[in-house]
Amino acid sequence: MTRFRNVGLFLVLAALWGSAFVAIRAGLEYFPPVLFAALRYDVAGVLMLAYAVATVDRWRPRDRGELLLVAVGATLLIAAYHAFLFVGQQHATAAAAAIVVSLSPVLTTGFARALLPADALSPVGVAGLLVGLAGVAVIARPDPSNLLATDSVAILLVFCAAVAFALGSVLTRTLEASLPIETLEAWSMLGGAALLHVVSIALGEPLEPSAWIHPEAVGALAYLALGASAIGFLLYFDLLERLGAVEINMVSYVAPVFTAITGWLYLGEVIDAATVVGFALIAVGFVLVKRRALSRELRHGWRRLSSD
Repeated sequence: MTRFRNVGLFLVLAALWGSAFVAIRAGLEYFPPVLFAALRYDVAGVLMLAYAVATVDRWRPRDRGELLLVAVGATLLIAAYHAFLFVGQQHATAAAAAIVVSLSPVLTTGFARALLPADALSPVGVAGLLVGLAGVAVIARPDPSNLLATDSVAILLVFCAAVAFALGSVLTRTLEASLPIETLEAWSMLGGAALLHVVSIALGEPLEPSAWIHPEAVGALAYLALGASAIGFLLYFDLLERLGAVEINMVSYVAPVFTAITGWLYLGEVIDAATVVGFALIAVGFVLVKRRALSRELRHGWRRLSSD
């Protein structure tokens, strides 16, 4: 029964995070991109902080190391990731954005190996990283005669979002500080929201509150803040403890399926062949990079099934 529960929650998480890309694309019709991301984490950060206060003993950072940990999370995992993603999604389909972001686990492994030279990627791992990058190139389809074409730049920005998230994930694990994950997420969200507001002001994004009260705008913001962020991260914490990092990473490869379905139903977006090929290449890259961990998980799962 526990296994079915985990599978069910996994699919719910994939649906929430996959459809979030559609909500972003819908909300961008009413909000400037960076301000939209900031408002999302204004709400989500307050909710997550309330949850941390209610559930963990250490609901705030206490020393310089923990503050540095929060600063990295706020800067890379929240502010940089979402600024690039939301700006890029103005001209990228929801499905293409979700697929490019699914490269994050591959990039995370690459950064981890780069920062720890004693644990360098094997030739097969390097090949996996290159295959994943090739998948991004297939989706972007850059025109050599016009490398600054809007669609190509949009995919490049989403790729930069994946890079920021991967680097932030590695740095938060290498810093010698520990915080409950709920506390880290809460303060990272609030700090990231503050940084996003600063960037929004610096970019001179327009403030048009009259557009924000449109039902679709309110729905998109509420879905991102409550569904994809607050509920999504709570499910992620629960599944991370139950499944482990390798299995939970697979949500990155299920989420684009939900993105494609909801994008087609709600936005009328059609998935072309290049996007499908790009997704396949990124998935193959993930398997090559994570082949040992996946093999261990498969053996462990087979032993559990055999013992039942």
